[in-house]
Amino acid sequence: MSNLDRKKWDMRYREGAYAERSHPSVWLVECLAMMQPPVHMALDLACGAGRNSLYLASQGYDVDAVDIAATALLQGSQAAELASIKSIQWIEQDLDDGLPDELSGYGLVIMVRYLDIALLREAAKRLVPGGYLLAEVHLQSDQPVAGPSSAAFRAAAGELRSAGADLEIIDYSEGLVLDPDGSEVALARLLAQKTE
Repeated sequence: MSNLDRKKWDMRYREGAYAERSHPSVWLVECLAMMQPPVHMALDLACGAGRNSLYLASQGYDVDAVDIAATALLQGSQAAELASIKSIQWIEQDLDDGLPDELSGYGLVIMVRYLDIALLREAAKRLVPGGYLLAEVHLQSDQPVAGPSSAAFRAAAGELRSAGADLEIIDYSEGLVLDPDGSEVALARLLAQKTE
């Protein structure tokens, strides 16, 4: 992303974007209940203000929460402090530049409502054997759904599945879903495990 993109995302968070989204991803909550990762270390890619990182930490995970927007990370850090959560490391990083080498050894990698298949494939290599990759991205749709208006920020049919090509796919779905706020969204969801 450019400096312009960084400023755009910082401004969105300063203006209260996504403030009503304090609940974790429903998909994450459902999947976490059935996972048995070998280590409770998690990587949250494009974490925003950390709603999923905070949930993972509350469930006993040590979390590396990565985002480009310093404002979002500050909001997440403040929420963690209010909840007396100390097991999240907030990392400002332009994900277009890839992941720092030291980010590895995870039992769980998540990417929720952010689309970068190449990054997701790279992050899957940071899993320990037995670790899980969980992703939920907006899906291209001809239906009037919530989310980004540009197809560039939505996965094509089958695209997200390809991110789990080197993993054992446990669950994959594409379709319309009702969000907790009542809006209808088109989503692709992937849960996969590194078996070797």
